[in-house]
Amino acid sequence: MMTNFNGFTSSETFTQVPDSFIHLVKEIDDIAELKVTLYAIWRIEHTEGHFHAMCETDFETESLGMSLEEIQIGLEKSVERGTLLKAEHETDVYYFLNSPRGRLAAEAFAKGNWRESAMSSSAPMRKSNIFKLYEENIGALTPLLSDMLREAEKNYPSAWFEEAFEIAVSRNIRNWKYVEAILARWKEKGKDERKDQQDIIKDAKRYSDSDFSEFINRE
Repeated sequence: MMTNFNGFTSSETFTQVPDSFIHLVKEIDDIAELKVTLYAIWRIEHTEGHFHAMCETDFETESLGMSLEEIQIGLEKSVERGTLLKAEHETDVYYFLNSPRGRLAAEAFAKGNWRESAMSSSAPMRKSNIFKLYEENIGALTPLLSDMLREAEKNYPSAWFEEAFEIAVSRNIRNWKYVEAILARWKEKGKDERKDQQDIIKDAKRYSDSDFSEFINRE
């Protein structure tokens, strides 16, 4: 039974798909290959750090609605077609997009020029959806605010957004300028990457009562 789709929203992120891939769609007759290639484009586009690649286990069976065997078939056909590149070094195997950046990275990886620390810290991860966070915690978006949020996505690490909004909500200061001030403070003075979420709430009073007090009552 087909699941009804409620439509795309203005608060979600969008992934760029190369025009040349759209022209290839008519030639791809295997659903496994199509799913794997699209998933790789999306996942690698949302990779943090400098190592833009995926290993086989990054292709999640649940997200793709595919078995491991189907994913392996899709990967094999994607590599055969040339949309993805397979690079090996010692016992490690990674897949790269066949783009200028991907070709350089695949070659460097095959030669052993990527440190293990860089690979682990740059594992693909989903970006915080700043538009969704804004609508859930502050209110409706306007075109001007959307532009401001897009600019913030370029200026700050995506992993910071959720914590900054959490601080604002904990102080009942539902104001983008306040959230942005926190982000700017972290960028300027450095952010303490704490693991204990209780510290976030504990430090919220310091954020609101000192440097950011001018934003408390602004909209």
